Amino acid sequence: MLASLLFCGAAACGRTDLSTLETGDQILVPPITSGDVPKIRIVGSSTVGPFANAVAEQFGAVTDFPTPIVEMTGTGGGFKAFCAGTGPQHASVSDASRPIKDSERALCAENGVTRLEEIRIGYDGIVIANSRSGPDFDLTKAELYRALAMDLPDGQGGFTPNPNKTWHDVAPHLPDEPILVLGPPPTSGTRDAFVELGMEIGALTDPQMQALFASDEAAFRERAHALRADGAWIDFGENDAAIIQSLLKTPGAIGVLGYSFLERNTDRVKAARLAGVEADFDHIKSGTYGLSRLMYVYVKCQNLGQVPGLAEFAREFVSDSAMGPDGYLLEKGLIPLTDEDRTAVQAQAATLSAGGKAGN
Repeated sequence: MLASLLFCGAAACGRTDLSTLETGDQILVPPITSGDVPKIRIVGSSTVGPFANAVAEQFGAVTDFPTPIVEMTGTGGGFKAFCAGTGPQHASVSDASRPIKDSERALCAENGVTRLEEIRIGYDGIVIANSRSGPDFDLTKAELYRALAMDLPDGQGGFTPNPNKTWHDVAPHLPDEPILVLGPPPTSGTRDAFVELGMEIGALTDPQMQALFASDEAAFRERAHALRADGAWIDFGENDAAIIQSLLKTPGAIGVLGYSFLERNTDRVKAARLAGVEADFDHIKSGTYGLSRLMYVYVKCQNLGQVPGLAEFAREFVSDSAMGPDGYLLEKGLIPLTDEDRTAVQAQAATLSAGGKAGN
């Protein structure tokens, strides 16, 4: 069943050597140049970005519209740019690996961005990956929590700094390797999904955290979402490719990244099992894999009458040729919607037009 929100309709092994570790840099993008015809500007998730880029290239090749510009800024950074205002000089599309937050919707409203269309494009999984030459991992969410939480319950109602130095400290079956996790920064939708789908659920296996959730849900979430700052967790930029490069140099390290990046690098990295479940296409699509999520694009309806091709671009994104059973996005690693949901989002995109949902 279609569950998207329609905003436009509203009126308004050995020990790891860490010496060669490199942190990732944010993707640099070329400046936007002006021209006679405004180009569609797309910002947002580094996970959704490669899919948006593939659609943009196809769109530029088969239509008379200019090829859209895609900037990978992270989901949070994308919404910040997307919500900055209306008109061709502002982003018309925001890619997202999570739904828009209330605070981001409020920022949009403050800047006159009052009509959005949320369109689901498919599924992704958050994978725990490491070099193929590194040890094998089979992790539970409880083990992820005990490995990565900044503070752990002390069993007496208080908290203590996380004492676990190696994975073997977390659970006897895990490798005797230092805990070193390379992950996305706070602006990333992958980070948001990881702490909500992984760390929160893992924290709820602890009786003290269960009691905290029952008494003060906000305090529980603050505790569950707080990742270690002692070097066990390292924030990388909005570039999963940089994480993969560093995993190859540090075989004992693991990285948190989107399944689509794993799919394109299976000759170099491998994914951990999650409670015995493989991180693969079928398990993610069925929801059996416990770190599965939806991906979205948001269209700024107020730009439909100002940026040529915006409605057509949205329709291309959800077309059978892009996201159908033999679509070119599946070759890029997209895990597709069901046939029923694909039909629904195609009908949704078909309603976008300069004279329809764009409004004033």
